[in-house]
Amino acid sequence: MADTMINSNNNYSENCVDHSDQSRNEISTSPVNKVKVVLGCQWGDEGKGKLVDILAQEADVVCRCAGGNNAGHTIVANGKEYDFHLLPSGIIHEKCKNVIGNGVVIHLPGLFAEAEKNKIQNWKDRLIISDRAHLVFDLHQQVDGLQETAKGKNSIGTTKKGIGPTYSNKASRSGIRICDLLGNFDLFAEKLRNLINSHKKVFPELDVDVNKELTKYKEYAESIRPMVDDTVHFMHESLNDPSRNIIVEGANATMLDIDFGTYPYVTSSSCAVGGVCTGLGIPPSKVGEVYGVFKAYITRVGEGILPTEQDNEIGCTLQERGHEFGTTTKRRRRCGWLDIMVFKYSHMVNGYTALCMTKLDVMDTLPEVKIGVGYRFRGQLLKSFPASQEILSCIEVEYLTLPGWQTSTENARKFSDLPKNAQIYVNKVQELLGVPIKWIGVGKSRDSMIQMF
Repeated sequence: MADTMINSNNNYSENCVDHSDQSRNEISTSPVNKVKVVLGCQWGDEGKGKLVDILAQEADVVCRCAGGNNAGHTIVANGKEYDFHLLPSGIIHEKCKNVIGNGVVIHLPGLFAEAEKNKIQNWKDRLIISDRAHLVFDLHQQVDGLQETAKGKNSIGTTKKGIGPTYSNKASRSGIRICDLLGNFDLFAEKLRNLINSHKKVFPELDVDVNKELTKYKEYAESIRPMVDDTVHFMHESLNDPSRNIIVEGANATMLDIDFGTYPYVTSSSCAVGGVCTGLGIPPSKVGEVYGVFKAYITRVGEGILPTEQDNEIGCTLQERGHEFGTTTKRRRRCGWLDIMVFKYSHMVNGYTALCMTKLDVMDTLPEVKIGVGYRFRGQLLKSFPASQEILSCIEVEYLTLPGWQTSTENARKFSDLPKNAQIYVNKVQELLGVPIKWIGVGKSRDSMIQMF
């Protein structure tokens, strides 16, 4: 049976075949390397891609482990702006291999459109796609929209990219994976028809041209075949090489995690540190540095409670100066003061070893700045971020107020270049968080990042 599968005409390249008689003896059972992880501390859009881009300049491998094209990273490098949704941010570096892991759900039309839009040269040579990753079809995006409409005023505010329905199919064991597409195409076609029929039972108005989809995916199969590999094995080999610098790029953020976020106003994947292991197939012991990225204030897209939200002139100032529109949806981001309760909870889950504060410059014009330092519910101080939306909707936020600096920070390249009050703000935030701030962002470009140590 095994030999038959390997020799099948539908086998994706020969990526899964071991051509070395000695390779099994050469592979250590205990990887000697560790990955560096970049995660969002808040509700996403913190600027993770910018930090990954900086780290990727010296990286050998950059990986995505969760989410789909509902995530969006904007990078400015060498005078050019890139918008990434599925492609790892290391794809712009010619010497860097980029992995889309098994925990990611992949919309192939979106992947190719993204590469074309960003004009990435020879990107196929640098991308490795997991054969275990699940496929997002156009029908999932239709279902996503229909589900949101059916919920009416209780809608989640999804990106309508089909991410939730795809993960639902994955959990119900009716999803379709990359390896299915590259295997026996007749079986793939049968699975796709079954998937369409199951969704039509719930949404009869679902419009899918099955033959057109099958023709399209037969072409995609040949296009991606050279890029597909067993990424679990690839990651094992990479971890077994102490010279390899491996970065894992988080998508979305901790407060959108399916387990730890503000449920049900969350995404459908594990975007906290645990998703690194399940989304790439690596041991927990091989997670090394965990870098948390957060804005100097806070933002959120879509529905759900934002405790320190400023639905006023301050919020408008942050939105306008920070250009707070979603990379994926172009929706206006809601803005508020930095929330220490959110961060401390996020740190409990992820165990950050160092932090990156972004967009300090957005606050340059404010006469005073505030930090949310505690929550009260019915007069009682809460010890942690509550799970209940009912409690969150009734809390009172306690604030610490500091003087603003009302001076541009955009040209600062050392901490000492920052205005005194900006230094005071950063130091106070670091004191409250209890984790060292290693980077401070004061602009969009790659060189607008102050490194502290």
